[in-house]
Amino acid sequence: MFSSFMTNTWIVVTLVAIIAGFVGFFIVLRGASFAAHALPLGTFPGAALASLLGFNSFIGLIAFAGIGVFGISQLSKNGRHAVATALCLVMLLSLGTLFLSMSSQYSQQVYALLFGEVLGVSSTDVWLIGAIGIVVIAVTIKLFSPLLISSVSPELAEVKGISARKMEVWFLAILALATAISLPIVGALLVFSLMVGPAAVARSLTSRPVPAVLLSVAISLITVWLAIALSYETNWPVGFFVGGFGALFYGTERLRRRFITR
Repeated sequence: MFSSFMTNTWIVVTLVAIIAGFVGFFIVLRGASFAAHALPLGTFPGAALASLLGFNSFIGLIAFAGIGVFGISQLSKNGRHAVATALCLVMLLSLGTLFLSMSSQYSQQVYALLFGEVLGVSSTDVWLIGAIGIVVIAVTIKLFSPLLISSVSPELAEVKGISARKMEVWFLAILALATAISLPIVGALLVFSLMVGPAAVARSLTSRPVPAVLLSVAISLITVWLAIALSYETNWPVGFFVGGFGALFYGTERLRRRFITR
């Protein structure tokens, strides 16, 4: 489990967990779980196209993350945000179907991107994920206060001169980058559970922003570390354990609150 070939694995899952826990706080605060689910699936076709063209899959993931952000922000101008998200997801998945039909050598990478694949992570991937992760966290810290205000009360944000719409675009961009780099690690089908589960538990334990963020990161780290250990021992997908622990932690917290309020 702690062999030298696993070093990159432990480093990269730690980076992904920190990013997911940090960004997840705003996902829960803004009630944007659907977007956190849709964007990973929407960026998935980008990896298919990158593979078809012979590029690094991260390039395709980030490119399609940008397309998803642009599509959602434009379609939601005069309509409901959930509808715009769903329409973008349908459009991107249809493109993914087309790209996949053009290649017969993509089955293994499809499985990895759907369910996660942390073994064999290269040093190049570690540096790339680390660099993008630093950008995501730096931008989130820079915009922490306006993002927080616009998440809690868009009306108050407008009074303070903070554009709620600009904050929405920034939030989607941060979310898109975070999901794009998390996708190869925990998989498209369960990446949102890593972002939503720990943050939901943290928000239930405390209403103070900074402690909630730190707690979300801590729970996210515990989740992925346990998932990696169990995945190594059982050879089961990492995503299964990530989703399972997310549900377990949240269910335990809900039961705790129920007993306390009685």
